[in-house]
Amino acid sequence: MAWGRYNFEYRPYVTVEERRLKAAKMAKKMAKKGEKLSPVEIKGRTIARTFWGKAWCEHLESFSDYENRLPRGRTYARNGSVIDLQIEIQQVKAMVMGSELYHIKIDIKPLPKAKWQKIKKQCSGNINSMLDLLQGRLSESVMKVITDRDNGLFPKPDEISLDCSCPDWATLCKHVAAALYGIGARLDHQPELLFILRGIDHTELIDESLDETSFEMDKGGDVLADDALSDIFGIDMDVEKKPVRKVTKKKSVSSRKKQTVKKKVAKDSAKKKTVNKKTSTTKRSNTSTSIAKNNKKTSKLTIKKTAVSAIGKVRSKQTTRKTGAKRQLPKKAPGKKTIGK
Repeated sequence: MAWGRYNFEYRPYVTVEERRLKAAKMAKKMAKKGEKLSPVEIKGRTIARTFWGKAWCEHLESFSDYENRLPRGRTYARNGSVIDLQIEIQQVKAMVMGSELYHIKIDIKPLPKAKWQKIKKQCSGNINSMLDLLQGRLSESVMKVITDRDNGLFPKPDEISLDCSCPDWATLCKHVAAALYGIGARLDHQPELLFILRGIDHTELIDESLDETSFEMDKGGDVLADDALSDIFGIDMDVEKKPVRKVTKKKSVSSRKKQTVKKKVAKDSAKKKTVNKKTSTTKRSNTSTSIAKNNKKTSKLTIKKTAVSAIGKVRSKQTTRKTGAKRQLPKKAPGKKTIGK
């Protein structure tokens, strides 16, 4: 008798072959409806083959909370019961075929910032390229940091919340376990999905490493010249000598962003200055033109006034000539008569 979510009931046993046929039929139906599925396909008995997939599976199996339920989920993952697995930011959605089609949802908490900063510092200078990171070609020290059970990249049980539409009361049923193993198989092909699940940017590990290595090279000094190479390898280098180039420290993404922001601010300020200059020049030209107009008007008025006054004088002279008016002499003041002696 099996424990159901709503009552005690016997569940019909479904063989592996029947589950495979059901899963194939369901996938065809959903494809006809236009739904894009991403099934988990595992060849052979080993679920994960690369560093990232193996590290994920081993991390889950290291917790006693999962050790009883994970084995049955492993068989479901191997026989193709996981017909769809979608990994998004801090979330996994899956469809697993059992006696019916069940929907699974797995939420994963983001990696705390303090842990992420610590991981970047510990890995700085030890990762050569993005290809090495994604292919798992890492040094032992970096592997220890990343796969650390408590402070590494992988989530702990209290950072994972599980949900399945099946009637099983257990939080980790076989369908959820199959989806968890499906994540490990998917990391074999797309290891960057682990960083998406934890809400972090994997390129930051490369930036930190490049900054550290470039700084060390800058400390070391110049690049080896041809003479030094010939001395080391015992070969005559018949190449024209070129000026020695110093290795400069590569700028991080944050410094590049700051520089671009500064450039934009400088451009905006320059544009504002040019606009202010144009407006000031136009104002000056307008004021000068208005002053010139006013000066012209005043000069015209003065000319008119002088002309009118001159014409008035001329007319008054003409009128006096025509009338023939004699100019009256001023009368002499009466004097005293003199009496002759």
